Amino acid sequence: MTDSAFDPRALAAKLRSLRNAGKQASTAEFPLPGDHRQAMDAQNFLSAEEGIRSNAWKVAMPADNQPVTAPLHPYVEAVSGAKLPWVAGMKYEAEIAVRLGKDLPIRSGGKYTRAEIADAVADAYLGVELSWTAVAEGNKISPLLFLADRLANLGYVLGPVLPRSILDTCTGTPLKVTLNGQPIYDATAQHVKVDVLTWLVDYANDTFRPDSSLRSGAVITTGSLCGAIELASGGELDTTLGDARMHLSLTQ
Repeated sequence: MTDSAFDPRALAAKLRSLRNAGKQASTAEFPLPGDHRQAMDAQNFLSAEEGIRSNAWKVAMPADNQPVTAPLHPYVEAVSGAKLPWVAGMKYEAEIAVRLGKDLPIRSGGKYTRAEIADAVADAYLGVELSWTAVAEGNKISPLLFLADRLANLGYVLGPVLPRSILDTCTGTPLKVTLNGQPIYDATAQHVKVDVLTWLVDYANDTFRPDSSLRSGAVITTGSLCGAIELASGGELDTTLGDARMHLSLTQ
């Protein structure tokens, strides 16, 4: 239930405690943020408690059409050999990530075009996001609580550099994912918005985003190419997108 005396620090502390324990609680057990600002305040406190310092970000667009973002943590840059812990209920997403080569300051008049956003991209990468939330119902009851919980991010591995043309040609590219040698996805890459830059364009044109956001050097992930696949166990995880390959280990 939303409390007019909402305390973002208290929500951040509860989320942090559950994350550390690998446990979930129902939405009804949390103090709920009443608006986007309160949710972001809680997320910022949570990020501070987790000691997040990386300049890597997840962007998304929930049902209310308010672009949202959260820091990626733990964040690892490794073509292969990365190791991250496995948690029961963890989900996998293969994604395209981009690194900005120029600032994208907030525009008070007019909007960024897709071409301008693409031009600001210095490099594109194959990436893997690992997701898990302390909220048992995920974002189904309170998207704002889900936002406070860093949009369920539990880790990100930035893999090999891809041709920048992948930003235009990703959909339909062969994508195969195996866990301990067994396929868990073997089809073509499919983004829910088709265009992998959709949410980044939306966020760039959000006049309420922080002034410090979308600066040169920032890494932004663009959304799953295979949906969210629950991982039944830890082990060896291999991802192949076209000719690009990356490997990571999930330790139990």
